[in-house]
Amino acid sequence: MIKLRQISLQRGQRVLLDAVDLTVFAGQKVGFIGANGCGKSSLFALLRGELHVEQGELELPSQYTIAHVAQETPALSIPALDYVLQGDQELHQLEQALKQAEHDHDGMKVAELHARYDSIGGYTATARAAQLLHGLGFTVGSEWQPVDTFSGGWRMRLNLAQALMCRSDLLLLDEPTNHLDLDAVLWFEQWLACYTGTLLLISHDRDFLDNVVSHIAHIEQQKIILYTGNYASFERQRAEKLALQQASYEKQQREMAHIQHFVDRFRYKASKAKQAQSRLKALERMELISAAHVDSPFHFDFFPPEKSSPLLIALNHSDVGYGQTTILRKINFRIHPGDRMGLLGPNGAGKSTFIRLLARELTPQTGEQICGEHLKIGYFAQHQLEQLDAQASPALHVQRLSPHATEQSIRQFLGGFGFIGDQALSPVAPFSGGEKARLVLALLVWQKPNLLLLDEPTNHLDLEMRHALTLALQNFQGALVVVSHDRHLLRTTTDQLWLIAQNAVKPFEGDLEDYKQWLLAHRAAERAEKSQNSPVVTKEEKKQLNTQRQQRKPLQNRLKQLEKQLDRLSEEKQKIETALADPAVYTIPEKSASYVRQQMEISQQLESLETEWLDVTEMLEELEET
Repeated sequence: MIKLRQISLQRGQRVLLDAVDLTVFAGQKVGFIGANGCGKSSLFALLRGELHVEQGELELPSQYTIAHVAQETPALSIPALDYVLQGDQELHQLEQALKQAEHDHDGMKVAELHARYDSIGGYTATARAAQLLHGLGFTVGSEWQPVDTFSGGWRMRLNLAQALMCRSDLLLLDEPTNHLDLDAVLWFEQWLACYTGTLLLISHDRDFLDNVVSHIAHIEQQKIILYTGNYASFERQRAEKLALQQASYEKQQREMAHIQHFVDRFRYKASKAKQAQSRLKALERMELISAAHVDSPFHFDFFPPEKSSPLLIALNHSDVGYGQTTILRKINFRIHPGDRMGLLGPNGAGKSTFIRLLARELTPQTGEQICGEHLKIGYFAQHQLEQLDAQASPALHVQRLSPHATEQSIRQFLGGFGFIGDQALSPVAPFSGGEKARLVLALLVWQKPNLLLLDEPTNHLDLEMRHALTLALQNFQGALVVVSHDRHLLRTTTDQLWLIAQNAVKPFEGDLEDYKQWLLAHRAAERAEKSQNSPVVTKEEKKQLNTQRQQRKPLQNRLKQLEKQLDRLSEEKQKIETALADPAVYTIPEKSASYVRQQMEISQQLESLETEWLDVTEMLEELEET
């Protein structure tokens, strides 16, 4: 159990939490939500012992193992698999102790450490670490690449795998899906469902929260209110408290109109009826849900495109890739005004490559790409956050796009994206990832594109900004192509799904639940194919393997016998030493002498058996290497 009693916490002069009471029971999975800067990450730092409370009391169980995701990854030359294995500190310490004991030829210590190693699953640790890596999107074989060869995003996945490797009582996860794609998120949800410890999670992915947590802790106005249920349940409960306010009623009427507009456009078109019906269901519960967001600081809409073309982009029998390598082949694809497409596909299949082709950052290797006369692209990608001018303010970024725009109009526009007051005129260098992402989105909106290409646009955005973006996209009059691990965004803003897999781009008949089933079948097929394509073993190799097995079997049997004998003699020696520790035994000289004699005999037997145990172990290791 974790208990916060009248906790007050502050950073500098800013009070984050004031007289907060909170109890989290063992095994609960709690999602922490609240505006950026409200104290979520600071609370996690407090639980890790990195911060101290101003007043109140924090109660944690003794001998509590806490796992969290490191924010920095050292540039190490060790393989990724070894880096992940270091997440299990006890396992790592046992391995080091075993090396030392073997170096010291301390057979008794070696036997004892091997028993502990087995009890914590040490012999399956490598397989578990590899499973974590593959689940998080690492390809087979990449687990042996040095850590320093991976990019920043993949190193964050390594840090996540290392945290999951730890056999923890408490797992702290702060925005763990930011660097994951949809496939990895789906796998991660299944892993967390099996996690038996206590989970505290900060996330702005509402579907992820819905599928993982059992409680929501909402931080607002320096307090924490704990709600039972997932995020959807929290929205309903909070909305019920706010729905009586007249301001919320007026606001939700406008937001309901956004969804109704989409439904009216598509509900009677057979090809899009399924998606329209899903929006209609969302509309039915909108009266409560939108009220939960009435106090959002973000309010914006995309401007109507100034001009458009009947056909925005056409790809005819196009191949695309890098250098001599082709990633996608024979692409036939059309984008018309009003199209709203979501791209699905396994990790590494080429989703980002395809969207870069549409953005004209790549040119087709073969085939043709036709662009409409009035095509105007707004492209959001993670690398664009780093291309912002660090010394320029948000207002200056907009001014450079429209030199004749007035300062008042620019500041009013930026206010919808949360850049209010001095922040609109401050350099972007110290901005967080979320603030930079908001600015890039603002710059896209300002340019009035007729085609939006969004590659993971919700990374770093909080729940309120994601909600505002969803509403704005629902009312966007241009065409939209989006890649996102945020299923809520895909479900509520797109009406066509395209699958990128096996070097092809084709329409996907189904919804996101169907894609989840497709992905499971795809992974099973991949495993079966790898099994079929495993190297063929020749008769000579089979004969050699059988010979090695026959040589290993008696050695393995003897090793088991030795370990049993070592355990039995160790217990006997322990009993004798316990008896000799009693001063009363020395009042009977014959008895004490007998104990000493037995102790010497057992010590000699143990030394002999330990020597043999080491010899047998070395012979087995030599056979494994051949």
